[in-house]
Amino acid sequence: MILSSFKPSELFGTKQIYFIFKPTLENYKFIFHQYPFLSYLRNSLVVTFTSTFLSIVFGSLAGYSLARFKTGGEPLAFWVLSTRMLPPAAVIIPFFMIYMRAGLINTLFGLIIAYMVFNLSFVVWMTRSFFGEIPVELEEAAMLDGCSRLGAFIRVVLPLAKNGIAATAVFCVVFAWNEFLFALVLTTSEAAQTLPASVNRFITKYEIHWGPLYAESTLIIFPILIAALFMQRYLVRGLTLGALKG
Repeated sequence: MILSSFKPSELFGTKQIYFIFKPTLENYKFIFHQYPFLSYLRNSLVVTFTSTFLSIVFGSLAGYSLARFKTGGEPLAFWVLSTRMLPPAAVIIPFFMIYMRAGLINTLFGLIIAYMVFNLSFVVWMTRSFFGEIPVELEEAAMLDGCSRLGAFIRVVLPLAKNGIAATAVFCVVFAWNEFLFALVLTTSEAAQTLPASVNRFITKYEIHWGPLYAESTLIIFPILIAALFMQRYLVRGLTLGALKG
């Protein structure tokens, strides 16, 4: 895909496969100068990081509640996770009907809510495991020193679980950044559409513009690769935090 993004457009119109060709930047020039790439990039950044932030905030609180209090136990925790197992195609029509009535079609707020709903159950399940590994005696000691329950959660529990929360946030970012179906169905305008859905604009009933399609696809995966490299240590530590008990 990366190599194809540097191919001249005339090579895509033949049935021959060219392994040797003169690289060109015409596809990237088209993306940045004749295509609203920056608008789609802005939408993706807003939707991805806002939905991830909200998912982490509310999911961490719910995960802490399941780890420390008797709020349904294992059945409730599994029920929460099971909502993440639903295939997106099974719920896209109800989402579309609700969004039509609520006036949320073609809005960034609508996409943020949808992504937060799907990420929330994953965050709850993961953070519940992380918080369960932290000794409750540390919180009790903090509360004896004058901290409230919320204060102990913020000052004691969150710092100890930061690697796990960071790893969970990375997965939420990857899901929201790469999500295609909901972005395609719930948004159609340049003002709200995200990068993955915008790739579909290069596919028409007459032809497929392969060069710009490969170029934009390369630009979409590049930030995720860079983020994964920088967050690698948090991923390793975070995913092993709740893996072992005892």
